[in-house]
Amino acid sequence: MQNRIQKTMAALAETNRKALIPYVVAGDPDLKSTLEIMHAMVDSGADIIELGVPFSDPMAEGPTIALGHERALAAKTSLRKILELVAQFRQSNNETPIVLMGYANPVERFGYESFAESASQAGVDGLLTVDLPPEECEQLNSHLQEKGIETVFLVAPTTTEERIKSIAQRASGYIYYVSLKGVTGAANLDSEGVNARLTEIRNITSLPLCVGFGIKDGVTARSVSEKADGVVVGSVLVDAIGKADSTAGAVKAVSDILSEIRAAIA
Repeated sequence: MQNRIQKTMAALAETNRKALIPYVVAGDPDLKSTLEIMHAMVDSGADIIELGVPFSDPMAEGPTIALGHERALAAKTSLRKILELVAQFRQSNNETPIVLMGYANPVERFGYESFAESASQAGVDGLLTVDLPPEECEQLNSHLQEKGIETVFLVAPTTTEERIKSIAQRASGYIYYVSLKGVTGAANLDSEGVNARLTEIRNITSLPLCVGFGIKDGVTARSVSEKADGVVVGSVLVDAIGKADSTAGAVKAVSDILSEIRAAIA
């Protein structure tokens, strides 16, 4: 049985459309605002939503998203509360896939089996754990698979062919290709290099390939969408949320950014 990610990616492929995958930190600036932003993102063309799980040491994040984590933690956001948020979202949207993106510690503290059960009941479709290597995810992966939750992995520009093969064997849903070396929010996107790398990865796996890091507007999104199955947009959205003086302001800013990118990648 296909879960929402598989259904969405298949439907997009049939119509030759690219997935638009926005990332925001859950609970930034608070959970009520996040819920409004989630619905606004769907209205602006989002196909899949990535929710960042705030953590005290977000080592893969640049300054912008790290501040989003800080704001969410200051608002007392927890993994359990995020699952409650997803369940709220599901009350009116049972179609848009939701992927949780974060670090291993909160999931380990929750307990792998308990997390998989609770995430499934809430309506989570995928999990991307930044600091859990594929070789160490077997136990968690087995619990997720039992509940129909996909495991998304990162592939970096420096990842070897052998390691990509290992990742592809364990991954499901889609592979998240990190377009830049360094942390989130880095600059200088090399679209030619990204497209060449995606071609290489397609020789290894048939999973959809979605590109993130460095995508900030319609121009950068279009530059990598030729070879990618989807684009992930994060830092520019988190920055807009952080600068907004109200929930309404954050909703408008996020909606404007995503509407431009949606139009650019078709």
